[in-house]
Amino acid sequence: MDLSTNDPVRDELLKTNPAFRDLVHQHQNFENRLSELAHLTYPSDDEQLEEVTLKKKKLLIKDEIYSMLQQHSVSH
Repeated sequence: MDLSTNDPVRDELLKTNPAFRDLVHQHQNFENRLSELAHLTYPSDDEQLEEVTLKKKKLLIKDEIYSMLQQHSVSH
């Protein structure tokens, strides 16, 4: 998720919604770990499995984030 661009809905949710803030934080943590794994020259089997698992979890969280953004936009 690109947090560098201005998005008033996202900014408002980050300030007012702890669940949304937690999801964004988790997404960033997964992205950081995936970046670490991507820089490994010879990842182990466990690290490869972790990478696949993290990608799936990150995508699920991204879907939740966008769902919350859409619901907030519609309700306001």
